Amino acid sequence: MIAAQRRNVIIETIERDGAVSISALSERLETSAVTIRRDLDQLADEGRLTRTHGGAVPFSSARESSYAEKLEQALAEKSAIARAAAKHVRTGDVVALGPGTTTELLAKELSGRSGIRIVTNSLLVAEAMVSSPDIEVIVVGGILRHSIRAFVGGGTVSQLLGLRADTVFLSGNGLAADFGLSTPAFPVADTDRAMATGAGQVTALVDHTKVGLRSSVLTVPTEEIHHLITDSDSDPAELDALREAGVNVEVA
Repeated sequence: MIAAQRRNVIIETIERDGAVSISALSERLETSAVTIRRDLDQLADEGRLTRTHGGAVPFSSARESSYAEKLEQALAEKSAIARAAAKHVRTGDVVALGPGTTTELLAKELSGRSGIRIVTNSLLVAEAMVSSPDIEVIVVGGILRHSIRAFVGGGTVSQLLGLRADTVFLSGNGLAADFGLSTPAFPVADTDRAMATGAGQVTALVDHTKVGLRSSVLTVPTEEIHHLITDSDSDPAELDALREAGVNVEVA
């Protein structure tokens, strides 16, 4: 597992559990304590967590700054993935966009189009469409999850189950061939899953830092993912495993 992937898992664990220990992370990630300590020190230097004796806790402003930090991570690769995804959207399509930095970039790629309809629970996707009067945008409301700038919850799920899209584009915190697309948070998984349920095709937009990772909550199992768009730095063995599982893999 590369450093960026390990650090993503560390941040997910802190956000979910409220604290992490070096020993537990070392066991979970099958990595030496020295490497974990180095990861924690680096994340602390970036302001993403606060170091404690033997571990770390969330940084006071980490939850508010996390989205901006995610956007900067692998930005070139995410932009290439978004451009490739935009080529699959045709006039007349109903397109569902889940939350995430890559789907936000896809929304910006689509913003100059006309004759398409967007369904989303993401505030940032909706904001990207403000200057596109020829695109009909349906924003599904609910409980605002600040860390991802999107609505989640039972009301969101109910609304999404009543809508159908030609294609749904989803991101996540991990995509593993033997599991599927996943996230650390149940409310996010529930809304993403509802969005996928009403779609003719499920397309995952996942950069190399997340390919091969398994987060704690399954969003969409591998067998229900039709298409993956990723970048050239993704693990070739994992991409082959996804192909064998029936996923059409496109490298942007």
